[in-house]
Amino acid sequence: MSQGIALIAGLGNPGPEYAETRHNAGFRFLEALRSGSGVKLRHDPRFSGDAGRLAIAGREVWLLAPQTFMNHSGEAVAAFARYYKIPPEQILVAHDDLDLLPGTVRLKVGGGDGGHNGLSDITQRLGTQEYARLRIGIGHPGSSAQVVSYVLKRAPAAEQELIDEAIARATAHIADVVHGQFQKAMNALHAHK
Repeated sequence: MSQGIALIAGLGNPGPEYAETRHNAGFRFLEALRSGSGVKLRHDPRFSGDAGRLAIAGREVWLLAPQTFMNHSGEAVAAFARYYKIPPEQILVAHDDLDLLPGTVRLKVGGGDGGHNGLSDITQRLGTQEYARLRIGIGHPGSSAQVVSYVLKRAPAAEQELIDEAIARATAHIADVVHGQFQKAMNALHAHK
C-alpha cells in the first residue's frame, strides 16, 4: 500500500436540503480539505460528480464528490477511477459511520461495508473491497428502524461540533494517508479518545 492515495471520494447526498445532514460527513471532509486552498470542485457529467485536484504535502490528489445520491456512489467513483486509471488500492473513501460515536474517526483498508449503502455500491462497481475508508463517526439512533431518518437529519449542535473536530483531526493526518503511511495515520487517529 506504499504507493499512497490518488483519489479521495467524499460521500454525501447532493442538494441544499441534505447539506447539513449526518449522511454528508464525507462531503464535509472534502470541504475541510479544500478550505483555504482556493481549489473548487467542478461538475463533470462524465462521472456524475464534482471533481478537482488538490496538492497535499507535495502530492497531487483528485477529490471527488459523487452527485448520484448516496446509494449510487459507486457509479461516480468507479467511472472516475476507470477513466483516470486509478487502482482501487489508491482510493480513499470518506463516509459517515453509524458504528462510531461522534468525535471518532478511523482509517481502515478493505473489509465489509458495515451496511453502508454507499460503500456497498462502490465495492460492487469496483469489484473489490480493497480500497481505504475514512470512517467518520455519527453515532447510532439505537434502532435500525430509525437509521434512515437519523442519517438524513442534522446532528444537534454539540454532536456536530464533535463530528467537525473528528474531520479536523483527519485532515491534520491526511498527508500521511496520501503518502501511503497508513499505520502512522491509524496510530494517531485511533489513539484519540
